Amino acid sequence: MILLNLMARNLFLLSLLILSLGLNSCNALSWGDNSSMDDIGQRCPPSPHPFSMCKSEAAAFGYPCEDHKVTTEDGYILSLKRIPHGRFDTNSTNNTRQPVLLFHGLMVDGVSWLLGTPKQSLGFLLADGGFDVWFANTRGTNTSRNHTSLSPKDPAYWNWTWDEIAAYDLPSVLELVYNHTGGQKVHYIGHSLGTLIILAAFSEHKVLHLVRSAVLLCPIAYLSRTKSKLTRLAAEIFLAEAFHFLGYHEFNPVGPVAHEILIQVCGNPEIDCYDLFSAVAGPDCCLNTSTTCAFLQHAPQSTSIKNLVHLSQMVRHQGIRRYDYGNAKDNMKHYNQPRPPLYNLSSIPTHVPMFLTHGGQDFLGDVPDTRHLLRTLVRSHDSDNIEVLYVPDYAHADFVIGFNAPQLVYAPMVDFFQRH
Repeated sequence: MILLNLMARNLFLLSLLILSLGLNSCNALSWGDNSSMDDIGQRCPPSPHPFSMCKSEAAAFGYPCEDHKVTTEDGYILSLKRIPHGRFDTNSTNNTRQPVLLFHGLMVDGVSWLLGTPKQSLGFLLADGGFDVWFANTRGTNTSRNHTSLSPKDPAYWNWTWDEIAAYDLPSVLELVYNHTGGQKVHYIGHSLGTLIILAAFSEHKVLHLVRSAVLLCPIAYLSRTKSKLTRLAAEIFLAEAFHFLGYHEFNPVGPVAHEILIQVCGNPEIDCYDLFSAVAGPDCCLNTSTTCAFLQHAPQSTSIKNLVHLSQMVRHQGIRRYDYGNAKDNMKHYNQPRPPLYNLSSIPTHVPMFLTHGGQDFLGDVPDTRHLLRTLVRSHDSDNIEVLYVPDYAHADFVIGFNAPQLVYAPMVDFFQRH
């Protein structure tokens, strides 16, 4: 009974953590109508069909959309989507368009870049702005659940962390885009976890030959000083490790078990789950109802429990290391050393053009951890090749689905692309 109670408590807290690591959208005030969105579930109309990038999002607004597949070195078959040009550009064979790859955060997929209107969504804005736009979908997400020999029902399918996403998914999708667009280097845009993987790759001098510049929205490279008490608590009680030990491999926070636990816990009058969501990732300032509804109807999606263990390790310890197997013997087996190797971000080449932007209200890409990252990168980086944008009112989701992000974030980002 004690174990079951602990599991219930841990599952609830884990759900809070994961829902917010990708995009937090459950507690916000819209600057447009100043309306509280804590009853968003009741106000969102039901979705007539599952969100799909090409068939519903792009086509609904008149954009061309392509579906591509790539197989990673370790056998995962990933889906990439492509909007090759804007709505009013009929010259679809124009190879002068610069390719841009958008890499999503944890527990969402590439559709997250297209949940608003063409005047709000980054993917549409880039296509209409003259770019060849590609969208990654990592292993385990809805459109990237195939493997050459494994099924998602197999525990081995989920035996990965963001180490493998950086080592296999990232170069595979970049190489496909590079080759498909005539050998053009790719502008990279990552949000949240999508920033961590490109920094890890750069620190090992990988994919540099494929990338023209890198934009980091809400970088989460360092997590040890996160402002989220819930995130810190989940790490300190070894929440994800407990589930891994009990034999869980996939985590789907909208599965039946998580649903029942959330109903029971959120029914407690002393607990306001919407406040808890905000407490994990910070209070987003600039979400509107329609975009938030679109997000809630599409996300979140599955990740591996092992990936959550790795992220928890980052919260408990300073520095950025590969996955820790928990003892010197197993680490020696995998790394030939008793502790996991560090990703040395100070080794990132100083000539790589980088645009970093972060928010003052973000509890995950929090200001102290982000400033630590900036000191590591900016101190020796070529001044002409690095730019930092601070948005005081922004939290984690505002950078992707904020209604004023096109003016505050995307316009200076495109200017950066044009200079590099």
